[in-house]
Amino acid sequence: MFKVSREVIDTMAVDVKMPNVGESVQEGVIHKWRFKSGDFVNRDDVLVELETDKATVEVVAESSGAIEIIKKQGETVAIGEVMARIDTSATAPAGGAKPAAAPAPSAVPITPPAPPTVTAAPPAPPPVTQASSMPLSPAVRRMTEEHGISPGSVHGTGKDGRITKGDVIAHMEGGAPATAPSPAPAMMRASVPAGVRTERREQMSLLRRRIAERLVHAQETAAILTTFNEIDMSNVMKIRNDYKDKFKEKYGVGLGFMSFFIKAAVEALKTYPAVNGWIDGNDIVYHDFYDIGVAVSSNRGLVVPVIKDADHLSMAELEMAVGDYGKRARDGKLSVDEMTGGTFTVSNGGVFGSLMSTPILNPPQSAILGMHKIQERPVVVNGEIVIRPMMYVALSYDHRIIDGKESVSFLVKIKELVEDPTRLLVGV
Repeated sequence: MFKVSREVIDTMAVDVKMPNVGESVQEGVIHKWRFKSGDFVNRDDVLVELETDKATVEVVAESSGAIEIIKKQGETVAIGEVMARIDTSATAPAGGAKPAAAPAPSAVPITPPAPPTVTAAPPAPPPVTQASSMPLSPAVRRMTEEHGISPGSVHGTGKDGRITKGDVIAHMEGGAPATAPSPAPAMMRASVPAGVRTERREQMSLLRRRIAERLVHAQETAAILTTFNEIDMSNVMKIRNDYKDKFKEKYGVGLGFMSFFIKAAVEALKTYPAVNGWIDGNDIVYHDFYDIGVAVSSNRGLVVPVIKDADHLSMAELEMAVGDYGKRARDGKLSVDEMTGGTFTVSNGGVFGSLMSTPILNPPQSAILGMHKIQERPVVVNGEIVIRPMMYVALSYDHRIIDGKESVSFLVKIKELVEDPTRLLVGV
């Protein structure tokens, strides 16, 4: 949250300007005004949400008064540009009347759709105790065991309060329990007469445009290759099942997979420093610190907050950082500083059911680790076929700086550390 720039035009007016939110940020888009022209605002009220190419920024009022909006919702504003003006001579309305809600973001349909169907508000989720007392389906039981989740902590939205897979996914993502299947897009919900074809056009957000530019840039400038391996997750899952309750009781956060993989990645980066570096012109920049980016899906696109100095953090501190970043990413509360930097990235597509993928580099980084869904598969162990919980992992890397042998050895190192987590304790 940023204080607005203040310039007194006369003794009764204050300009609200686009703040300087970071060296690399030159402009922003007005995402949503919290007030409309003529409303009375109080000092420290959040006036507007600005969307930059890195994060969403809230701008607050430095003075009380009546606001006059100059730049409309959806307009692009440069650093220092005036967005609104506050008349400080205005007095608060009698009775402390609240201002009217800001209008919703506009979408410009080419052919106007029919009015959407209005549905009743979803019922409140049933008590946790009701869900926890119901039997679990095999799929839900497997998910809760794999991720170390106590069924009693999950809101059940199925029949008679039963827990569904969607409830478990919502719990892992830290969001509200799913009360109904995700709605179809507005154009699909609308009742459209047979034979009528409609479409709508919406401007890409700055964040989405920046994501697109960076992905294309990565493909055009780096020699990207991907190597794969698979990891037996039996030992990690046993540790989580044995200690998840004590871990949650002591630290107030669940013991997830991400902390194991971040710890393993840091150790592997120490062994293979080129994976933690990048190319700058004709130079290779090696980093003696380990700032790990964690890819997080949000409503406005994929964002990558960075856990600084991850090598100095405990398992609990890593889990708390991942959980905090995930929640604030979904709420649009990440700061520009938290989205800046990073020497290596970890992405977990497994929470969405991905079995295998080839992650794209996050420039200027030279490598990214992709985690995937855990699935029981038959494997050969000591000459016998056994069923084990297996995860495919992928390492996409820039072949200009990382050789094939180095990339494969790096991924094998992660496999060895995750399959035998005690090696993380003794440093071998």
